[in-house]
Formats: sequence, structure tokens, C-alpha cells
Amino acid sequence: MTDRLESLVDDCVSALGLDVEAVELSSGGKRKVLRIALDTDGGVGIDAITEATRALSEALDASDVMGSQPYTLEVTSRGVERPLTLPRHWRRNAGRLARATLTDDTTVEGRIGESDDTGVELTVKKGSTRIPYDQILTALVQTELNRKDA
Repeated sequence: MTDRLESLVDDCVSALGLDVEAVELSSGGKRKVLRIALDTDGGVGIDAITEATRALSEALDASDVMGSQPYTLEVTSRGVERPLTLPRHWRRNAGRLARATLTDDTTVEGRIGESDDTGVELTVKKGSTRIPYDQILTALVQTELNRKDA
């Protein structure tokens, strides 16, 4: 993937007040598939996805960054399957259940509380614990179908 493509995508969606979470370009037979995942505080609704898709489509068509091969553009929200890797991911998921694997190979599951640029507070069964981000190897939001305290 080119720096020009990533720059075009970032410029286009940041003008809409959105953050780029992922840009993935793959080949799908005779077509390329460009998948772009977006996020923002409060989540990305269908109207924002529609607006971003329109703006990205226009910007891509006006440039030569995709080359001459046909492509399909897919714009989505970040989704819960993406790992929590940045402070803004933790902030935007406050109140949700997360599971983190730490650098000492332990696993912690708890409700996301306060977070800042250096770490996050997780409420676990026996209270709460603050975990610095540099001690987190991987972390994912856990899907809750029947949340008891919602």
C-alpha cells in the first residue's frame, strides 16, 4: 500500500472529524478491494459512513492512487473485533468489558473505566486495577449479549 493512498484517506476522513483505524488493500480476482475502518468519539453511525464513503469515492476517483485496475471500496466502523491499541480506543469503549493479555502472560478481564495517555483502569471482581499500556500485549472488547448491569 502506498503512502499516497494512506495520506489521501487520512486527509479525506479527518476533514469529516473521523479517525482512520485501518486501511487494507487486497486483490480479489480482477478487482482490488479497499477496506477502510473508521471511528470517532461516540461511535460512527450510518450517516457518517455514508458521508465518508461518498467523500472517499470522489477523492479516489479524482486521483490516480488506485491505478487503472477496477476496485471496490468498503467503508466500515471500527468494530469490536479490532484490538484496543491506542488510548482513544480505551476511552471510546469506557464501560465495556475487555480482556487483556499482559506482558507477564497473565490475563485480566474487567470493565473499562478511566483511561488516559499512559494506562487504563479495569474494574475486576475484586475491585479495580490500573494497567499501564506498555504492560498490555493484546486487548479486545468482549461481546456481551445479556449485560446484567446495563
